[in-house]
Amino acid sequence: QVLLAESGGGLVQAGGSLRLSCAASGRPFGSHDLAWYRQAPGKGPEWVSAINTGGGSTYYADSVKGRFTISRDNAKNTLSLQMNSLKPEDTALYYCASATSYCSAYGCWKQYDYWGQGTQVTVSS
Repeated sequence: QVLLAESGGGLVQAGGSLRLSCAASGRPFGSHDLAWYRQAPGKGPEWVSAINTGGGSTYYADSVKGRFTISRDNAKNTLSLQMNSLKPEDTALYYCASATSYCSAYGCWKQYDYWGQGTQVTVSS
């Protein structure tokens, strides 16, 4: 059973920082791409950032680029998201997700099919 558990959320003033962590278990951690998503009240899920298996390639939504940094420690089975210069619009429930690769006769693709329960981030103005 694949389990993902986020931690590190909290209440912070605008301009402040938080570091989120995601501990994973249940399958080889270093074999899967990982990502952070968030969902604000009344809105749909928003992709925030992603990182490949080795950590050498990272990707960010325009809304967080230059402020957030994603990283992973495959030896400790941990994914992190360093969030700086936080804004009130960053307020959301943040989730980590793990991707699985699938292949068929038509090609291969990755799908984020394992998710944690989320950690709340609230940024006050």
